[in-house]
Amino acid sequence: MGAHLVVRAVAELFVIDFSDPATYRSDWGGPSLIGVLAARMLPGLLASTLMVRALGSRQATRSDRTTEVTPPR
Repeated sequence: MGAHLVVRAVAELFVIDFSDPATYRSDWGGPSLIGVLAARMLPGLLASTLMVRALGSRQATRSDRTTEVTPPR
């Protein structure tokens, strides 16, 4: 689902015609361009941020496991 939102956010930049309001007037967030971009791109930005944070925490957890030092007996 997150990947879909990210791809849709990127594709939105190429799908709408910024100079022709008729192409985005009836879209979610319309009739203004900023509303349409917010409605279409903010979920993708949020999803990408959450995915990057999840991967980062997974990397940190993995590196914590490999750097554990066992005390000598």
